[in-house]
Amino acid sequence: MTRVALIGAGVVGSSWSLVFARAGFEVAIYDADPAAAARVPDFVRAALADFEKQGLSLPEAAEAIAARVRPASSLEEALVGVDYVQESVPERLPIKIDLYRRLDTLAGPELVLGSSTSGLPASAFTAEMATRSRCLVVHPINPPHLIPLVEIVPAPWTDADAVGRAKALMRSVGQSPIQLRREINGFVVNRLQGALLGEAFRLVEDGIVDAGEVDRAISDGLGLRWAFMGPFQTIDLNARTGIAEYCRNLGQMYYGLAKELADPRPWPAELVSRIETSLRKETPAGDIPSRQGWRDDFLAKLVDFKRRQL
Repeated sequence: MTRVALIGAGVVGSSWSLVFARAGFEVAIYDADPAAAARVPDFVRAALADFEKQGLSLPEAAEAIAARVRPASSLEEALVGVDYVQESVPERLPIKIDLYRRLDTLAGPELVLGSSTSGLPASAFTAEMATRSRCLVVHPINPPHLIPLVEIVPAPWTDADAVGRAKALMRSVGQSPIQLRREINGFVVNRLQGALLGEAFRLVEDGIVDAGEVDRAISDGLGLRWAFMGPFQTIDLNARTGIAEYCRNLGQMYYGLAKELADPRPWPAELVSRIETSLRKETPAGDIPSRQGWRDDFLAKLVDFKRRQL
């Protein structure tokens, strides 16, 4: 496999282009807005320049990587000679249904079609396809050129070979795939994040702590461990003989907390406004783009460090 087509040149599609080009693939990128596709090579060059400024290693010269990314003038052109398709169009069902209706006939039946959707199951937009067995969700954590995790979510009719090929491809380009056994709302990462966000909003709403203190509970506490090991390994290492001892000692406490946490609430506008006020004191709205750059630089260094340590 040497050539891929990326459909959708927004933030996620642009980031995917770097993932594949960095791994040695020729990348054709198509967007309904030609100007968006035309901007992607510049995004790739800028991201690679940032890597070089940070002293992070690249597999080869930045210009050689960027030269592999080319905008396509049509969907048909983007699909010529490719081995895989990654779709990252807007998260609106009619747009996806229309696109996959076209891909059903335009994309060779041997091609796996992966969707970057963060919430729509593949069954919602591939049901009427004659070639639906090669379709699945390949959901990255944004931005994928910095964060390696990818969620592989097959539809009920997705062929096992398509799943296996998608997982192998993700590993080959340096990503870290996890496979869901069936479709589920929000997939895995958003469900985990949703559980934490739900409690974070409740703690602020109930006056227990403020938003900044919640953030520090993660950034200066749990997040330090979670940056290199997950929740099960965390508790496994928090007891002398491992997870079974931890659960014997603290299982009842967590069961009691779980009963308290069974309190789903909406995020009311007044609460959101209060939290936003707190966040704007730390980062004024006009400074958000530069703060995003800070985040991305930090992520790149963290991921590079992890790869060298693990």
